[in-house]
Amino acid sequence: MIAPNAVPYLPRGVRLHRDHVRDRWVLLAPERTISLDMIGHAIITELDGSSGFAQIVDRLAAKYDAPAVQIAGDVQQFLGQLAERRFLEVRA
Repeated sequence: MIAPNAVPYLPRGVRLHRDHVRDRWVLLAPERTISLDMIGHAIITELDGSSGFAQIVDRLAAKYDAPAVQIAGDVQQFLGQLAERRFLEVRA
């Protein structure tokens, strides 16, 4: 569970990349790749390395005119899965 003030970020060696051949966004890491759907891409683009989890959720809720509670659950689940697979780190 990511705390509201915790800062999620992509660690060194992980980057967002546009796969032009397959026409999709992917996260690249050494010897690993994850394809992103539109929602995953929207979340990843909000990670700036300085914004806390709550700030990211608030920006996404405003951008997509959706309830912050619903957005928070989706973002928490997505980022949690990325952290488990070591595509994401969280700074307290």
